[in-house]
Amino acid sequence: MIPRYNRPAIEKIWSLENKFEIWTEIECLVAEKQALLGIIPKKAAMEIRRKAKFNVIEIEKIEKETKHDVVAYINNISKYIGKSSKYFHFGVTSSDIIDTSFSLQLKQSSEIIKKNLEELIKNLKVKSKKYKNTIMIGRSHGIHAEPITFGLKLSSFYFEFKRNLDRFDRAINEISICAISGPVGTYNSIDPRVQDFVAKKLNLISEDISTQIIPRDRHANFFSVLGILASSIERFAVEIRNLQKTEVLEVEESFSTNQKGSSAMPHKRNPVLSENLTGIARYIRSAVIPSLENIVLWHERDISHSSVERIMAPDITIATDFALLRLNEIIKNLKVYPKNMKKNLNLLGGLHNTHNIMLKLIEKGLNRQLAYKIVQESAMETWNNKKDFFEVLLANKKLNKLLKNKDIKLIIKESNELKNIDWIYKNKIK
Repeated sequence: MIPRYNRPAIEKIWSLENKFEIWTEIECLVAEKQALLGIIPKKAAMEIRRKAKFNVIEIEKIEKETKHDVVAYINNISKYIGKSSKYFHFGVTSSDIIDTSFSLQLKQSSEIIKKNLEELIKNLKVKSKKYKNTIMIGRSHGIHAEPITFGLKLSSFYFEFKRNLDRFDRAINEISICAISGPVGTYNSIDPRVQDFVAKKLNLISEDISTQIIPRDRHANFFSVLGILASSIERFAVEIRNLQKTEVLEVEESFSTNQKGSSAMPHKRNPVLSENLTGIARYIRSAVIPSLENIVLWHERDISHSSVERIMAPDITIATDFALLRLNEIIKNLKVYPKNMKKNLNLLGGLHNTHNIMLKLIEKGLNRQLAYKIVQESAMETWNNKKDFFEVLLANKKLNKLLKNKDIKLIIKESNELKNIDWIYKNKIK
């Protein structure tokens, strides 16, 4: 991942240094359990634990000759272990180490992502309650519909990201897998108890049947969940971008004193953070198809998935971490303009009251089709001639036969009060 979107904590997880440290810990645990089972000498396991170290530069140099990263790693670390190195990597195969390590790297990355996601949910809840009664126009198809509140709009995102957290927790569990089963997964050269021991020590779950690798449906689910999370991030970003349009300007990203919006137009204050999130979301979702295709491997294994994962796993987890951090910043520093919300609410002269007027006519005895027609006539006159909807209703003789002036005023008043907002917050947003 390019430095622009990289944070040191999550970048370190995908470093060669961290990968080889995990490999070494797995190998040491394998030797420890094998010694306890009497498969290798206890002294050998102790020496492996005490002397095992590696040199990244040396490993890379050896790999140029071996064309195999695990063999290069074994050759390098064996040099430091000495005589007992013959019991290092004893009975296991490359995928045992690579896949179990990959599980740990994904899990470590997920812990960082999860903290950001939890922080995001917390911030959304705070803002939702703050703007609980901040009335604004709701829109469908981009067109004015009926009033909502900005807090209620935010609460929709609050629950969406809670669902994302639930999905993510399940996905983390599904990729937190240990597989130490030897070539083609038969445990022919490794005692099955070794896998359970390593899994417990690393706080992982033993794979059921691993072939020679951990089945990639687990990873496909993980990256698909990140894809859904990315779409939720983009949905919020697009909402901000739409609400920040000059002619709307109901909310706005924070704009610092020395920030510049354009190289040519000094007046510009663009929603660049939200636009950036839209782009990053596209990139995160791009991992879904390759992760699904990685499920399909030849027989017990091939390495067609390997190159994809080496690129995809670091970049996508790093991008997700960055996206959540940026979204948190947007939400915490978001500027909200209630006056503009009120102005936009009344932009169409009160047309957001059409539904409740129609319902009242139905209550008075009209069938729905006739009630709809009567209200639509007044609505179109208001829309086309930029009149006040209330005044147009008062002049509608068909309507006035059933609704008096005071009735219309009361309906409009109740429409603007959103009487059930308190119920929603009491029963849903606790």
